[in-house]
Amino acid sequence: MTARGWFLFSLMGVVWGIPYLLIKVAVDADLSTSMVVFTRCALGALLLLPFAIRQGGLVRTVRAHWAPMLAFACIEIIGPWFTLTDAERHLSSSTAGLLIAGVPIVGVLAARLLGDTEALGVRRIVGLALGLGGVAVLTLPHLTGGDARSLAEVFVTVVGYATAPLIAARRLKDVPTLQLIVPCLLLAALVYAPSAAATWPSETPAPSVLGALAALGVVCTAVAFVAFLELIKEIGPTRSTVITYVNPAVAVAAGALFLDEPLTAGILAAFALILAGSVLATAATGPRKKLHAPSPSPAPATSDLCPDQGEARTG
Repeated sequence: MTARGWFLFSLMGVVWGIPYLLIKVAVDADLSTSMVVFTRCALGALLLLPFAIRQGGLVRTVRAHWAPMLAFACIEIIGPWFTLTDAERHLSSSTAGLLIAGVPIVGVLAARLLGDTEALGVRRIVGLALGLGGVAVLTLPHLTGGDARSLAEVFVTVVGYATAPLIAARRLKDVPTLQLIVPCLLLAALVYAPSAAATWPSETPAPSVLGALAALGVVCTAVAFVAFLELIKEIGPTRSTVITYVNPAVAVAAGALFLDEPLTAGILAAFALILAGSVLATAATGPRKKLHAPSPSPAPATSDLCPDQGEARTG
């Protein structure tokens, strides 16, 4: 990987690992869930809109793909961002970040339910078991009172994050990423605008809270999507998804460093299990067999077989 590739990879590991910290700062200041989600979506959309317009054909793209785009917006942003934000009223940012690390595991199961016929194999089955064990270690101490509801909200977020990329891969693979993300962010902002206006604080929040909201919209949404696009161009869509395994570590470290959240043996054990499970559960089952043309035949006039290309999550 080039120096530019390592820079982009490191950047993505951070910018999609700190939203849990920033959300926690916002909700601890008694800002409504709707306001937090609205601010993030509105800022991200406004910053990315000029780039999407510059590409051309934005309205035409929306008209041609509005149904799967609507489904993607609801499953990837409108639902999960609300449930995740609301859950952090009762859960630490570290716990939320680690639970979200189960997305690749749920993604494997969702793909199976939606018709993926690829054999799981022993490695992936072990990975699923390890990951689920890590989730159990992390959630058992929280299965009381309001925490149980928060865990359910995080589970909804995980399911959304795991299934929305399947829609993008099957129905939206020809849509440029900016022309997919910008309309979805605008729709989410419109959905939460009335509730955000009704719960707008009477006093200006503290500078630290305003900074958290700005960072959520600018860094964790707008800059993150642009950087992710460049990362895909630099190292390819398959390798770029490895950031999924870096984000939870950043979330745990940020919570411990800035919010004094406990870094217990249980959290470390859960992180190890979820990380190992995610890597194993999403690993390829093995290389494809190479095709060999019969030796007497002349070389074909067309180009050689192209290497496989994977799908990358955009949200």
